Amino acid sequence: MSQNDTLKIRFLGAAGTVTGSRTLLEGGGRKILIDCGLFQGLKNLRKRNWAPFPVSVEDIDAVLLTHAHLDHSGYLPRLARMGYLGPVLATEATSELARILLLDSASIQEADAEFLNRHGLTSHKPALPLYTVSDAEHVLKQFQKVKWDEWVPLFPGWRARWRSAGHILGASIVEVEYAGRRVVFSGDLGRFDDALMADPTLLGHADYLVLEATYGDREHSRETALDALHTLIMRTVQRGGTVVIPAFAVGRVQLLLWYLYRLRGAGKLPANLPVYVDSPMSTNVTEIYYRNTRLLRPNYTELNAAFQMPRYVRDVQESKALDISPMPKIIVSASGMATGGRVLHHLKHYAPDPRSTILFAGYQAAGTRGAAMINGAAKIKIHGEYIPVRAEVQNLSMLSAHADSDEIMRWLAGFETAPNRCFLNHGEPQAADVLRLRIKDELGWRVDVVEHLEEFTLP
Repeated sequence: MSQNDTLKIRFLGAAGTVTGSRTLLEGGGRKILIDCGLFQGLKNLRKRNWAPFPVSVEDIDAVLLTHAHLDHSGYLPRLARMGYLGPVLATEATSELARILLLDSASIQEADAEFLNRHGLTSHKPALPLYTVSDAEHVLKQFQKVKWDEWVPLFPGWRARWRSAGHILGASIVEVEYAGRRVVFSGDLGRFDDALMADPTLLGHADYLVLEATYGDREHSRETALDALHTLIMRTVQRGGTVVIPAFAVGRVQLLLWYLYRLRGAGKLPANLPVYVDSPMSTNVTEIYYRNTRLLRPNYTELNAAFQMPRYVRDVQESKALDISPMPKIIVSASGMATGGRVLHHLKHYAPDPRSTILFAGYQAAGTRGAAMINGAAKIKIHGEYIPVRAEVQNLSMLSAHADSDEIMRWLAGFETAPNRCFLNHGEPQAADVLRLRIKDELGWRVDVVEHLEEFTLP
């Protein structure tokens, strides 16, 4: 192998954690970044967003996105702010969703900085946003849409292909080839037999595999989501309470609407029980899902009915009115880990109410309010105030969009030959190591759990 054919991989994020996904491939004088995610959750992780980028931004030739979630795309405006001028390649649906998510994230960055400065709550003079709406608008102009399942030439000797990962609309497994080697990035693998999304694509070959390990140490409950939702909602309604569901605007809100629509159609919800979607972003995302029904399992007519079932709350005053009404109701609101958004106002009102239920619908990263609540926190801090938690708190893991341990192994079984090496990222240390042992023992593969900034040469 010539010096020019040397291929290296370096893990700039999502190593030992489930956030900040960023992986660098380097070969033949080119640097390609797969995903460009925001670090979220614990403060020591969020501080990495402000650290100098580990490589010269001007030397990055392209960014390939697996999907639009902010832990995979949310650092892009910062990268552009630092001088990145290259293309961002993604599927059409990912590009549409990224526009909504990045502009919203930038608005939050600006609003948070303004709030801290106005109230003198910062040691920085002044507090600055990580990036601005202008930065987000700038990087969105660099997006280039790719087609499913077609090899895209990147540079001489380089090509890439996007395969469906399930998970959320537009989510992809990305295959990258250089100098006769194929490196596969699983992105976030979706579930098999998901109610909305198709199964993740089975691949026959990879010389090297970068695999997510979010649920590497656990299996989702085998209780059906419909049964679990029905039981929980009816128990809350009989107490006279309200069900507040902090839900991810992309994917989870739409899945919840589908399940609630099916329960209502089966007569398993009170006919007068209102369902509200209180999240402008979720409303906009649902419109994108509606336009892309060809990529979803249910037929157009049923999805149309499901997405039209709730009342979409756009007005701030109407949102506040939801907390005044004493009637039982279902409020679906972002964000999914209770880190921000309108759901915080609903939590301030309903978390102290023992009649009500706070229902989480998927993975809760360490350091988030969601993680604290499902771990039994007696109080949570919102807007500088400690709020008691007396409501019932539940997390229905079967609503997760991530494959569990068994489903990851099912996907790996699709490979006809073992990769030369499998790298585990996007997982907490316990989850990643349990999955490492399972892959090693059951498949006999060579597996590494990667560490932050660790680099490997790929022979």
